[in-house]
Amino acid sequence: MPEETGSQIIEKIRLARDKTYGELHKQIVGQEEVIEQIIISLLARGHTLLLGVPGLGKTLLVKSIARLFSLSFKRIQFTPDLMPADIFGTEVIEEEPSTGRREFRFIPGPVFANIVLADEINRTPPKTQSALLEAMGEGQVTAAGTTRPLEPPFFVLATQNPIELEGTYPLPEAQLDRFLLNAVMTYLSPEDEARMVTATTSPDTPDLQPVFTREEILELQTLVREVPVPPNVVTYAVRLVTATRPGTPAAPEKINRLVKWGAGSRASQALIMAGKARALLQGRFNVAIEDVRALALPVLRHRVITNFHAEAEGIQSADLIRELLETVPE
Repeated sequence: MPEETGSQIIEKIRLARDKTYGELHKQIVGQEEVIEQIIISLLARGHTLLLGVPGLGKTLLVKSIARLFSLSFKRIQFTPDLMPADIFGTEVIEEEPSTGRREFRFIPGPVFANIVLADEINRTPPKTQSALLEAMGEGQVTAAGTTRPLEPPFFVLATQNPIELEGTYPLPEAQLDRFLLNAVMTYLSPEDEARMVTATTSPDTPDLQPVFTREEILELQTLVREVPVPPNVVTYAVRLVTATRPGTPAAPEKINRLVKWGAGSRASQALIMAGKARALLQGRFNVAIEDVRALALPVLRHRVITNFHAEAEGIQSADLIRELLETVPE
């Protein structure tokens, strides 16, 4: 790619990024890290698992991003009685009044949208949770014996309440691995919360202006895959992931003692793909070690499964990943 063309693309993306953040902050106060991770996941053609207690604005954030990117948005509230057909859609019998002929017509469910908010996904049984696997992995759904493609871009953002476990169904490791990133939304600082309360209780309703069209998002997703990655960055990402696997030569003693399952090969791919998207958003057309380090926590914390020894000592996967970032050589 000619240098001038590359510079123009990077500058366009940088300006669009600044405008995106400016528009989002009309409605969303703080949460810059979570916003960046959601946008990275969308541009990398991944999906995001968002952890956060109720009342932090998760739904508002996702709806705002969908509007800025000119994408269709649907929200699914997961409940214990939700069935796969409630997600995919169902077939109904229709009768032609003039001829009396009856035929089946498919009514698409809420999964047929560009951005799908799977709210409190751990409140529904595994049968319905797994209904999203084909959609997330293949970009298509099979209902009533017919496979139907989902219009790209297709992005699932699933939320979980991390403090409430009664009446919930933990996601299996196979489905957790389908999420590119695991973002964590925390409480606002007192200053940011005061700004948020003032903004949301005023009579003025901010009007968000779209920044990207659907076609531009698809172009950016293609461009992300073209970002070059130096061999030393790939090596570091793989070294970081292999260090999470107990019983392997690369695993430290603490990993062997406290981890049940380490991250699989998809984690290495996720670090590089998310790193490519982050590099573009940072105004660079190459992936650096800093991109891998910045994304290690959201990429790995839901893929590293600790054992009962770690639980007894109050150690979480995030704590182990932070230690690896300090010990694994670049």
